[in-house]
Amino acid sequence: MSTFGEYFRVTTYGESHCRSVGCIVDGCPPGMELTEADIQPQMTRRRPGQSAITTPRNEKDRVMIQSGTEFGVTLGTPIGMLVMNEDQRPKDYGNSTMDKFPRPSHADWTYLEKYGVKASSGGGRSSARETIGRVAAGAIAEKYLKLAYGVEITAFVTSVGNMHMFPPTAEHPTPSTNPEFLSLLQTIDRKTVDQFLPVRCPDEKKSREMEDYIADFRDKSDSIGGTVTCVIKNAPSGLGEPCFDKLEALLAHAMLSIPATKGFEIGSGFGGCEVPGSVHNDPFVPATEDNAPAIETGAARAGIPRPKLTTKTNFSGGIQGGISNGAPIYFRVAFKPPATIGVAQKTATYDGDAEGELAAKGRHDPCVVPRAVPIVEAMAALVIMDTVLAQQARHTAKSLLPPLKQTINTAKPVGNGVSEVSGA
Repeated sequence: MSTFGEYFRVTTYGESHCRSVGCIVDGCPPGMELTEADIQPQMTRRRPGQSAITTPRNEKDRVMIQSGTEFGVTLGTPIGMLVMNEDQRPKDYGNSTMDKFPRPSHADWTYLEKYGVKASSGGGRSSARETIGRVAAGAIAEKYLKLAYGVEITAFVTSVGNMHMFPPTAEHPTPSTNPEFLSLLQTIDRKTVDQFLPVRCPDEKKSREMEDYIADFRDKSDSIGGTVTCVIKNAPSGLGEPCFDKLEALLAHAMLSIPATKGFEIGSGFGGCEVPGSVHNDPFVPATEDNAPAIETGAARAGIPRPKLTTKTNFSGGIQGGISNGAPIYFRVAFKPPATIGVAQKTATYDGDAEGELAAKGRHDPCVVPRAVPIVEAMAALVIMDTVLAQQARHTAKSLLPPLKQTINTAKPVGNGVSEVSGA
């Protein structure tokens, strides 16, 4: 439906050309300082009209907090946020051709099949305008996660069409084995990503090439797809709920709910299937200040100890058995070419009585990945926030019980430091 999350619940509303869009956030912890200034930066990164390779629709996307705070502090009650649609043009869709023909690969036909009625302008509820509520809610989640755990979430463009920032090779079938990619994950942040506007690919040469590539499709009234990679640093270990709400499953659900997504891979992904287990497995090593530095956060001030182990490699993408292990969580999301294009395409009328051609009108992105970056970050924040609150509830419940004398059954060393482990 239109609600995401269990503990941190976000309900979005609005269509592409209605009066406003926004969301209700329920479950935000009380006592956190929060104003529009905490939310607006991500809204601005998502908004249309940013450059010559995005839709020219001119929306400022100014967010207004309607409830749930007083004197700039969260009350613990539902937070309502609203953004006015200021540059909607439903008349762009009111021509006889677009009234008769569903756009190929768009949601026009499927929404009509589902509801028996559909919004006559834009994509209605399937439009990327709906993601405004997600980004606003994600900004709130991110602030809490940063203050409580030092979590940092950064997404960036890694491919457009067949142009890849890290092309697969025989030596590195997956970027997770590429030292250059792994080094980037450790250092990348949003400030760096936004130095490479308008594409948001943090490689000067590739970014310029991708910009020209997208512009070429724009000039031909066509479109192209791409991928966005996201890394979540400092997420606490223990997140994820086996068996059906594993952390990677929740992330996949979140990412594939974003409009225009067609694929999701975590850690080594599909390329990891091409290397043997002896290479792919992530050995555990003791956590030290060098490989797992402590961060001054709310968790640290509360005396919550950091994990005693970390991994030497991270092919798993920070998740093992569906549960976070404290290492950086990273994944990639695939976005298809936008369906609404000006190139005339063969299609059929809604009633199926005739075939014809449709050259769509309206203002649309020739490639969505530059503006999808903050949306991916927002959905990642919502997943981590929800799982953090679930884990906090579990820890609090456990802390009220008498401590156990023994909680870990250690295997006896057999020899040469090798432990004997039995299989299933």
